[in-house]
Amino acid sequence: MGFFQAISALFHSSACNAAILGFAASFALCVLIVISKSWHGHLSFDDHLGVQKFHSAPTPRVGGVPIVLGVSVAMAAVPQDVRDLLLPVVIAGSPAFFFGLAEDITKRIGVIQRLLATIASGLLAWWITDYSLSRVDIAGVDFILKFKLLSVLFTAFAVGGIANSINIIDGFNGLASTMSGLAFIGIGIIALQVGDDALAGSALILSACVWGFFLVNWPLGKIFLGDGGSYALGFVLAWFAVELIERNPSVTAFSVLLICVHPVTEVLFSIFRRRVKKMHPGHPDRLHFHSLLKQRYVRRWFGSMSLQSRNSITGLLLGLSTLSAICYANYSYQSVTWSVIGFVGFALGFVTLYVRMVSFSWRSPVSFLFAKRR
Repeated sequence: MGFFQAISALFHSSACNAAILGFAASFALCVLIVISKSWHGHLSFDDHLGVQKFHSAPTPRVGGVPIVLGVSVAMAAVPQDVRDLLLPVVIAGSPAFFFGLAEDITKRIGVIQRLLATIASGLLAWWITDYSLSRVDIAGVDFILKFKLLSVLFTAFAVGGIANSINIIDGFNGLASTMSGLAFIGIGIIALQVGDDALAGSALILSACVWGFFLVNWPLGKIFLGDGGSYALGFVLAWFAVELIERNPSVTAFSVLLICVHPVTEVLFSIFRRRVKKMHPGHPDRLHFHSLLKQRYVRRWFGSMSLQSRNSITGLLLGLSTLSAICYANYSYQSVTWSVIGFVGFALGFVTLYVRMVSFSWRSPVSFLFAKRR
């Protein structure tokens, strides 16, 4: 099955009706939260003060709740093979979701606690499904992953890292939801091309529930994803990636990683640049790629528009950039060489554009970072 045939098949699959149901439930519950915010705002509002805050008024930050409930509603109408694959993921993702939601409500759950909860979700997912990464298409690492304990630990930490990366890019209306919604579609299309209909159906349902949230979040920012939503989506996205690799030997690990190249590169580069500056890796700042894109380009291109509009334009533009990586991954998923070339190329492109926005000139990322270190 080719790429375009797989796209058509995905939207005509047996899980399509369930996906529509999940989309409707997610959208309706988001609207309900928005119109009832006077009742729960003292718990659910996201304060507009802070280094990484770009909105101008308190807003409900519990968008993860409608998405999770939308998935739960959709599962009542899915084929049995999709339900058997999706239910364990929902159960295993509970620690990631509830610790994130607790932060949304109490604002007292630290980053380390949330990260550990997501790693715990990865361990729970392995315990339920018996899936863990046995290969990442890197010779030395693949040898290490032959040992089950190391495989399980590596998988749990990788899942936690990707989940955290979705949380990090969740900075503007539509950014994390567009990226993750498209990423689920990308995984679903690859899954269909290799005959994994159950995983494709599960990915379609997750994507549909994300788009239900998106319509309320973008462009007016009436509800935010919150930590509960970003960690839950990040966990499920990471676990679907694990299952796609382990269930389908013809799919290269780097092609799946390529679908998440933006958040993965963002989190790794953020850690590195903070170490160069001798800052704590979790220190908040306004130097993420999406923040710089808004300040350097969107504000100049759309200066006559409102702050909220510029935030939304930034989120959508950067979220849609995922499409190029998804298309490339869907053509290279059987080739380790081309997938590695694609991942490295997209990652270097990200860093090069970042350096351009910081230094106002086209420079080698290596020379830029070396100068910073001196």
